[in-house]
Amino acid sequence: MENPSRSKKQKLVPLHMEKKIQSALISVFYKDGLAPLARTLHQLNITIYSTGGTQKFLEDLGIPCVAVESVTGYPSILGGRVKTLHPSIFGGILGRRYEAQDIQEMEEFKIPAIDLVIVDLYPFEETLRTTSEEKAIIEKIDIGGPSMIRAAAKNFRDLTVLAAKDDYAVLNQILIAQQGSTSLEQRKAFAAKAFEVVMHYDIAISNYFNPATSKTLRYGENPHQVATFYGNLDAWFTQLNGKELSYNNLVDVDAAIALIQDLPTTSFAIIKHTNVCGVAQRETVFASWEAALAGDPESAFGGVLVTNGKIDKATAEAIQEIFFEVLIAPAYDAEALTILSTKKNRILLETKPGMHFHPTQKKSILNGSLEQGLDTGNYTNWEEVGARPCSETEKADLIFGNIICKHLKSNAIALIKNKQLIGKGCGQTSRIDALRQAIEKAKQFKFELKGASLASDAFFPFDDCVKIAQEAGIEAFIQPGGSVRDKDSVAYCQANGLAMVMTGLRHFKH
Repeated sequence: MENPSRSKKQKLVPLHMEKKIQSALISVFYKDGLAPLARTLHQLNITIYSTGGTQKFLEDLGIPCVAVESVTGYPSILGGRVKTLHPSIFGGILGRRYEAQDIQEMEEFKIPAIDLVIVDLYPFEETLRTTSEEKAIIEKIDIGGPSMIRAAAKNFRDLTVLAAKDDYAVLNQILIAQQGSTSLEQRKAFAAKAFEVVMHYDIAISNYFNPATSKTLRYGENPHQVATFYGNLDAWFTQLNGKELSYNNLVDVDAAIALIQDLPTTSFAIIKHTNVCGVAQRETVFASWEAALAGDPESAFGGVLVTNGKIDKATAEAIQEIFFEVLIAPAYDAEALTILSTKKNRILLETKPGMHFHPTQKKSILNGSLEQGLDTGNYTNWEEVGARPCSETEKADLIFGNIICKHLKSNAIALIKNKQLIGKGCGQTSRIDALRQAIEKAKQFKFELKGASLASDAFFPFDDCVKIAQEAGIEAFIQPGGSVRDKDSVAYCQANGLAMVMTGLRHFKH
């Protein structure tokens, strides 16, 4: 049998050099896409070590392999649980080619130096999606795979590691172009990806053993998308009725709770696709519900409802008349709960006291993540810059409207009258379009705009918005300011008897 050890041919190699690959260990679960790379390795006269199914796959291609068992002196044991976990394999991966002591020991114990490790991981997450059988799931927890990947990545100065099949073609091109060698920069990049793969794998396993922190959802935004929630929903609320929360439900619930936490007095809101379509503050939950619904009864269909007060029988009977997906409240009367539970799929959530959002938000983007602090607060300044001070009613409406605008997708305009949202424009590509949408919404449901107040999530770069708004009957405005042309809107308000407040705090929501 060929002696896999390089024995006396091994030499101390300076750091930061290109390394020519002379040996590779290949042990993968998925074989698709492997053949071209394997053929290139064979053409470059690279010795290939392999195991089980991978070895058979390669030999069927006509590519000779050295069985790992011939290196370790042990067969695959314990039903395949132990194949590569041996000093002869890990010594070959972890041995530093620039350390004389390592090279001496590798020669002494006839440990073959391994230059390339191609290993993927057992399909743990895929198994979770197809079965709940614990035995099957446990057997898909890979041990040797992550160990070899981590070892090879750690020793990237000497080794190239591939932990993802989408890199097979990349490495194949490199080896062809560089005649079987890789640069330090290339090895480090492959190592970084390998650690990322193992990290994701370990998180998935951890979440399985901590079921309160992970939940597989029916699907994502659309039925063809796989989705999982990572977190503890039980800390936020108790589900009293209904089907499992979906991905879209959770997104809307998040938006609903964020909004209601910003409203200190009795309020009711209706959320649709994370935007507020109806919201009002009144003395009772019932009155708040009626006013919120009146703001846009059309959009309320299939929405998520939220309140910061107890749901009583009268409110439950009123809510029962429309179709909605989710109702969120801190408490329910027994009679109210009986009424609302008559529809088995309707989701009823009872919020738990004291829960607040984490001070930072994260969003995945471009295979990375963005992190930012929460958009807290309402305004930092209250600068009256119009022709007159706000009346007490206007001030209350502007404060309320500024909070509502904060929870609408930008560009956003909220029209408020008597602490009721009577029109809104959101998610528009221009502020004028958002204003026109808000005015049309108000007109659609027969609201009188005379005396209404307007909140904008960002500054007015020109005076066109205040002109259009005044023509519709709006007389008070709140906006953050910050445009080089703030004076245009201010001058128009001063010339036309309108109130305007600048807050110094912008509330973009992309």
